Amino acid sequence: MDEQDISLALQQQVLDAFQNKTPLAITGGGSKSFLGRTAVHAQPIDISKHRGIVEYDPCELVLTARSGTPLQEIEAALAEAGQMLAFEPPHFGDSATLGGTIACALSGPRRPYSGSARDFVLGCQMLNGRGEILRFGGQVMKNVAGYDVSRLMVGTYGTLGILLETSLKVLPRPAASITVASECSAAEAIASMSGLLGKPYPVDGACYHGDRCYVRISGSAQAVKEARTRIAGDVVADAEKFWHALREHELPFFRHPSLSGKARLYRIMVKPATPPLSIEGSWLLDWGGAQRWLRSDEDIATLRRRVELAGGHVTVFRGGDRDEEIFQPLSGPLLTIHQRLKASFDPKNIFNRGRLYADL
Repeated sequence: MDEQDISLALQQQVLDAFQNKTPLAITGGGSKSFLGRTAVHAQPIDISKHRGIVEYDPCELVLTARSGTPLQEIEAALAEAGQMLAFEPPHFGDSATLGGTIACALSGPRRPYSGSARDFVLGCQMLNGRGEILRFGGQVMKNVAGYDVSRLMVGTYGTLGILLETSLKVLPRPAASITVASECSAAEAIASMSGLLGKPYPVDGACYHGDRCYVRISGSAQAVKEARTRIAGDVVADAEKFWHALREHELPFFRHPSLSGKARLYRIMVKPATPPLSIEGSWLLDWGGAQRWLRSDEDIATLRRRVELAGGHVTVFRGGDRDEEIFQPLSGPLLTIHQRLKASFDPKNIFNRGRLYADL
């Protein structure tokens, strides 16, 4: 079956579901199935065969690929041309696809310094809940008049429709990169990492783990050399392995036996300079202090109230009851906007029902 036939088969399945009001569960590589809420029991619609790089021009720094394309395939093609996905997406498994990455809005350690997955989406082709194939955006940065629907699809967990293709801006890989680390307290690490955000140094990773603050410096050889003289710490051997383990949640912190029991892994977002939160549990700080991982058996409602007082929000990333609200609850006006968007793209609520929020 060629790509045109696969696309038509997906469209027909959606048209049938629209007519019969049959809920659909969008599936791909399955590497992100642990994220979000437990969706309503639904008929699977598999996009994994809708794969392949449609167009890639290294000179234009733009790549377009179908949603079932493995991330490994995309990154291998980019590496051959000395380029990369600058938002450094985690895979969470060898079967990771482009569609799942964009639908879940996943970005890695480089996110605060280069941008998020949403920042690099230029356009998309999608299949809405009426079975219509729509195209938004394009393949250049300045081509959007009005609302940028292609970026709206980032982080929707497939609740608005099926991503068929996505066009992304890509960037050259840095010529040089080193990582330095120094022992310090969490408060000292937060002060150091948030301070670096305001300095003209080519930092593209900052993490506090195991009483050590790790800072990655990447760019031209001269820029890295200059920054190294101004950022304290010892050079880390095999640093690429550390950042890969952080990105893929393979560090011992994320593999702790308690996560298979009562404890949950919480993702907490706060302003980078926010002091350490006095909440019981084990902590790992990423994104220069803005993204904080907490391994704890703290009650989610209590935790959310305490984090909200610090100006942040909480997601239950792993563990816990996946039938409860996993993401930060929406205010009334925001929920209304989400419901209207859902009704516009998916009027019979057939896609990934309940995966993002119980009311969507």
